[in-house]
Amino acid sequence: MAGTREGSLEAPTRHPLDWKNPDFYDEEKLFKELERVYDICHGCRRCVSLCQAFPTLFDLVDESDTMEVDGVAREDYYKVVEQCYLCDLCFLTKCPYVPPHEWNVDFPHLMLQAKAVHFRKEGASLRDRTLTSTDRLGSFAGIPIVAGVVNTLNENGAFRNLLQSTFGVHKGAVLPKFHSRPLRSRITRESGEGATPAGPTTGKVALFATCYGNRNDPRSGEDLVAVLRHNGISVTLADKERCCGMPKLELGDMQAVAEAKEVNIPALAKLVDEGWDIIAPVPSCVLMFKQELPLMFPDDPEVAKVRDAMYDPFEYLMLRHKYGMLNTDFMNELGKVAYHAACHQRVQRIGPKTREVLELVPGTEIETIERCSGHDGTYAVKAEFHELSMKIARPVVNRVKKAEAQHYSSDCAMAGHQIANGLGDGSEPEHPISLLRKAYGI
Repeated sequence: MAGTREGSLEAPTRHPLDWKNPDFYDEEKLFKELERVYDICHGCRRCVSLCQAFPTLFDLVDESDTMEVDGVAREDYYKVVEQCYLCDLCFLTKCPYVPPHEWNVDFPHLMLQAKAVHFRKEGASLRDRTLTSTDRLGSFAGIPIVAGVVNTLNENGAFRNLLQSTFGVHKGAVLPKFHSRPLRSRITRESGEGATPAGPTTGKVALFATCYGNRNDPRSGEDLVAVLRHNGISVTLADKERCCGMPKLELGDMQAVAEAKEVNIPALAKLVDEGWDIIAPVPSCVLMFKQELPLMFPDDPEVAKVRDAMYDPFEYLMLRHKYGMLNTDFMNELGKVAYHAACHQRVQRIGPKTREVLELVPGTEIETIERCSGHDGTYAVKAEFHELSMKIARPVVNRVKKAEAQHYSSDCAMAGHQIANGLGDGSEPEHPISLLRKAYGI
C-alpha cells in the first residue's frame, strides 16, 4: 500500500515538461502513470481538503468493487483531471512524495499532461476556448460601446439564465467587468535614467500588465504604478504583450502557450537586456514566467533570462526595503485586514511578502488566510463547477466573516471577487496594492 513510508525531507524540485516528446501524448502510458500516482494518493489522502480533485478520486476508489484504484474504470480517470485547476498547492504544501523522493509524484503536472492528452484527442468546447482566449475576449469586450453592453448584460438576471443554459457559464458566478480604456494606455513610459539599484533590483520596472489587469482591473495596475513611482522606481511597458499563457496551459493547449511565449519572451528579454526588472500584478502570470515556461523550455536562455528578472510586486518592494530603499512614511493606518494569500503566489516560494509589506504600516493588523478560494479564473464560472468552487471557498469566506476586518483583500483579484460572492453582503475586496497606496495617502 502506498503512503506508508516517510516522505522526503529535501526541498521539492520540478522536472522539465517533456511536452514535445510524442510519448507525452501516449494515452496508454498516461493511464499507467495515472494509476500509479492515484494509488499513492489513495494510500495517503493528505490532500483531501485542498480541492475537488482528491475527493473525486477517493470517491471513485471507495465506490469501486475492489475499493482500490484497480477497481476504477480507466475512462473515469479524467473525472479527477477535470477537477484539477493546477493551483500547485498539493505539490508544495502537502505531498510528501514529490521529487526528489523516489516515488516522484508531481500531481499537478501529471494532471497537466492528462489535460494535454485530452485536448489533443478531443479538443475543447466553444465555451472553454472562448473563456481561455483572454486577449481576443478582452479586445472585443473592451470596445467602448461593447464594454458597456457586456457589463450591463452580465448583471441582468434573464441574460445570465440564458448564458448558463446556452453557454455553460453559471448564473451565480461573478463575471469580471470590462474597461474600454486598458491599463497599457493609462501608463506613461519613463526612461529609467537616474534609477537607484538596491540589492538585485535595478530600480527600473517594466510592467507586464496581464490580460486581467489590462482590461478587467486597470485600477489595481494604476495603484501599483503609483506605489512604485512613490518609491522612486521608474516604470515602463513592453512594446508587445500577449496573454501569459496560463489559461491555455490549464486547458492543456500547449501549442497556444508556446505561441504566446514567442511574442512575450523576446519583448521582455529585450527589456531585461536594457536593465529593466519585470513585474506582473497577477500571481498566475508571475508563476507562468517563473516556473511553467522555464519548465516547458528548459534550454531557452531568453526564457531563463526573463525568469530571473520577474518579480511579484510585494517581493520586489520587500527586496527594496531590505536594502533601505522602501519609503515607510505612511500617512494612513489600515486597521485590520483579512488577507487571502493567493495559491499561485504561495507556490512561488518567496514567503509572505504581501503581509510583510502591509505590516510595515502603523496601526495595521493582518489576518492571513492560507487556503484556496477555488476560483482559478475559469473553474468558478463554469456551470458544472461553480457550486463546487463556492464550497472550496467557504472556509476562506468564513475566516473573513470571523475576522470582522475593515478590509478584505487578495493578491488575486479574481479570488477577491470569489470571496465577495461568498459573503453576499454587497462589500467589495480591495487589492493589497490599493491598500498600500491608501496607506501612503497618494
